[in-house]
Amino acid sequence: MNHSTISTFACAFLLLGISTTQLLAQNKYMTRTGSAHFVADGIIKDDVQARSNTVTAVLDASTGQVQARIPVNSFVFRKALMQEHFNENYLESHRFPNASFKGQIQGWNDQMLQKSGPQKIRFVGTLEVHGVARDINEAGLLEVSNGIIHLETDFKLVVADYGIKVPALVRDKIAKEAEVHVQANLKTSAP
Repeated sequence: MNHSTISTFACAFLLLGISTTQLLAQNKYMTRTGSAHFVADGIIKDDVQARSNTVTAVLDASTGQVQARIPVNSFVFRKALMQEHFNENYLESHRFPNASFKGQIQGWNDQMLQKSGPQKIRFVGTLEVHGVARDINEAGLLEVSNGIIHLETDFKLVVADYGIKVPALVRDKIAKEAEVHVQANLKTSAP
């Protein structure tokens, strides 16, 4: 091979690599600013609830696979003492720093991104909280607008299912289930 042929081959290979990278980037949508909110009120109202705005979520548009991660210590409570107890005693964020979901949108096809208006979907996969992984199948919503994919879900999390121990002293004050709402606006990830 002469120098010109090698240069042409190298340029073609480089362009193929760039095109593949761009194609892969076009199929991935993500955010680092999704939100999660939960309420676990027992007989105490408005105290056992918190919000996080640091949900990281990724959608692979070619397969419908979804991954999400929430730093446990990013949840903010109205009362600082409740936040401290949540991180130190209940969720033990020093041992289990993240809650995560890995799965996919059931029945996924890329035509879902072409439809206008909200679409009912199901998230199927594994939710890991407090070091315990459990299979879930939860209803959700998908909506595409101006190149942004909006995903959201509401579900109930049974505290005992994830090995979260509530001291007897406050057991009646905190609900056995937490109502959870998660939403994210995902954009195409840059190459």
